[in-house]
Amino acid sequence: MVFTNVMNPRSHVPRKNEYRRTLVRRGASIGANATIVCGVTLGEYAFIGAGAVVTKDVLSYALMAGVPARRIGWMCQCGERLPDSGVGRCAACGTEYVRDGNGIRPV
Repeated sequence: MVFTNVMNPRSHVPRKNEYRRTLVRRGASIGANATIVCGVTLGEYAFIGAGAVVTKDVLSYALMAGVPARRIGWMCQCGERLPDSGVGRCAACGTEYVRDGNGIRPV
């Protein structure tokens, strides 16, 4: 995977003063050949699919895929995909999730 560090890079123009912070929170997984554009935050246990291009902040437990990356589902902290609503119990580990604003959280 690749992290970028400047929004508008130019090889012949030094732009170290334009570096942006990128934050990967605990448990987030990033697939092969994914690109994380600078300045975004990947929420806890977010799952970024292979080849995705992340251009915006990612909610905790979100499953992201595509170019640009879009949320296509929810993931449990154990690594299993949750039902499309994200609410309910994980079939693999039994962790229960509820809605929390635009996202979900474990109970």
